[in-house]
Amino acid sequence: MSVDDAMHISPGVQEKLSRLGIRTEWDLILHLPIRYEDETHLFPIADAPAGQIVQVEGVIIHNEVVTRPRRQLVCQIEDGSGVLVMRYLNFYGSQIKTYAVGRRVRLLGEIRHGYHGMEMVHPKCRIVSASEPLADTMTPVYPVTAGLPQKTLVKLIGQTLHNAGQTKILTETVPDTVIKHYQLAGFSASVINLHHPAPDVSIGSLQNRTHPSWRRIKFDELLAQQLSMRLHYRQRRQCSAPVLAPKNQSAAELLERLAFRLTAAQIRVFDEISRDLAAPYPMQRLLQGDVGSGKTIVAALAALQAIENGFQAAIMAPTEILAEQHFRKLSAWFDPLGIRTAWLSGSQKKKQKQEALDEISTGVAQMAVGTHALFQDQVLFQQLGLAIIDEQHRFGVQQRLALRMKGAQSEQVPHQLMMSATPIPRTLSMSYFADLDVSIIDELPPGRSPVVTKLIADNRRDEVIARIQQACSQGKQVYWVCPLIEESEVLQLQTAEATYANLTAEFPHLTVGLVHGRLSPQEKTEVMDLFKRGAIQLLVATTVIEVGVDVPNASLMVIENAERMGLSQLHQLRGRVGRGAEASICILLFQQPLSEVARQRLRIIFEHSDGFEIARQDLQLRGPGEFLGAKQSGVPMLRFADLEQDGDLLEAAQATANEMLDHYPELAQQHIDRWLGDKSQYLRV
Repeated sequence: MSVDDAMHISPGVQEKLSRLGIRTEWDLILHLPIRYEDETHLFPIADAPAGQIVQVEGVIIHNEVVTRPRRQLVCQIEDGSGVLVMRYLNFYGSQIKTYAVGRRVRLLGEIRHGYHGMEMVHPKCRIVSASEPLADTMTPVYPVTAGLPQKTLVKLIGQTLHNAGQTKILTETVPDTVIKHYQLAGFSASVINLHHPAPDVSIGSLQNRTHPSWRRIKFDELLAQQLSMRLHYRQRRQCSAPVLAPKNQSAAELLERLAFRLTAAQIRVFDEISRDLAAPYPMQRLLQGDVGSGKTIVAALAALQAIENGFQAAIMAPTEILAEQHFRKLSAWFDPLGIRTAWLSGSQKKKQKQEALDEISTGVAQMAVGTHALFQDQVLFQQLGLAIIDEQHRFGVQQRLALRMKGAQSEQVPHQLMMSATPIPRTLSMSYFADLDVSIIDELPPGRSPVVTKLIADNRRDEVIARIQQACSQGKQVYWVCPLIEESEVLQLQTAEATYANLTAEFPHLTVGLVHGRLSPQEKTEVMDLFKRGAIQLLVATTVIEVGVDVPNASLMVIENAERMGLSQLHQLRGRVGRGAEASICILLFQQPLSEVARQRLRIIFEHSDGFEIARQDLQLRGPGEFLGAKQSGVPMLRFADLEQDGDLLEAAQATANEMLDHYPELAQQHIDRWLGDKSQYLRV
């Protein structure tokens, strides 16, 4: 029920509540305190510990406004054991009268040792009678917004909790057997305890969210997420998808032509995908693999399985450079097999685009490769059997859903394979990808040399120049990566153009190239082709080369202003070297002084080469919201649970979700409705 329906709140207050995300009574109940004040105890002034927030009570014996060193209201409070100074640096004229000599006051604040003895600066102060009782529960302090004071929130939340018995808003939605098995606190008691903790409760356990009441709230939140995702997983299995049985003729022919053999991990992962494609319900699988682990060939084999069954396959990539690289690679693999591959991007000329659209809609092209242009309305597939999405985290939910629905003009839904070179830590995978089957390529192809990472301060550029000279004189190629292309007064980063000009002057005997996001796709392709062929020895680039670019002869990379980049981006960029048998080096050039976060990032990338370990530490640094790009993805974020701290609760919620869907479906639906409401729609992609 909305807050207005329940309590007849004015539109002005409603608007302020909605700024806090409060629209229903349930939202009010879950608007939990950020901290607590202990007004259940009184300290004698003489015994009150300094440096802590404490409550004292006494009579005002002196009141004056002093003007030096600045205008302030100063009062003295006496309780029989000692005297305390109360000081207000900002005050209203009415406070001078309110805090008159002889008034009894109760103060809550931090005691400090000042020039005139013990004092409180800007304490919470109330006029009280001599027999005023103490609070019998801790005082909650809620997150507020401008124009909505604490007392209004306290009143509204108090009303909602008071009416909870009649509205049944705090009814139990978790089976008794689960509560007993995991020794969980009751839901209703937990909510009431968090809003009004008893005097003997440890404030520490409330503030750091380890109290049993907090654990119950976190368990319920995680359970709602697991239930919603597992429910969508089961519902998807009720949908019909084309049965793409393995025929393996084209796959065998392709593998025979390759210059390399698949690793055991690639074979295992493809077997998992192949089994999914042969099922009568749509595959929804996430293929994870570190930089350079060989995901593209696995995707190609999956596409062949669809094509051999008379269906089309499509692969969508986030950037034109990566999409075009996929197109070239797949064309080279598929053309000898007689399979036509179409290319579609936003920058194509009208005639080329129309030709590609016609080939896709008539089925002449069995494979379509492109950027986000693939999910525009005018793109019609004759019979899409498999949608492959590379670097899936870069696409929003609606975009991914749009491509999948391209094949759903008939009653059948196409299979979907998502690929990510940003490894996803286990707890994140269990939580946000619980509706997916996950395959992991956990070994790199043989012959790859490890990349040595070096941290070099910007004032040692001469050493870096010498290393480039040495590498190029040995016939190797070098990347120099600049994070920005245009001058920024704020960041003061050197531009790609300035770096290109400087390096061209520094190395007159070398061919230096430049590639950045402002070039047309054709210009980018020309530069990259020259670099791949070895005609360019030193390539200055922005982060457009972050994913997918494969030049085995490039064995040195310099990343400028590395302290400005995220861990995932640094790891992806580093993966552009070390793709051949030669030992490779990645130099991270940084400017001093470093912030603490930048220092931690550089330490992690320097110490680790395993993408999963880097991702785990990145998750700790940034939290799941930033890690997932949740603003783009539409994933409902966790408000209370912490994936690192609450791994045991996540595992319990995962097991409970399956049990409830099997044996308590009504409670499961009530739990989803309570916690997610309309947000659960995002979890179907």
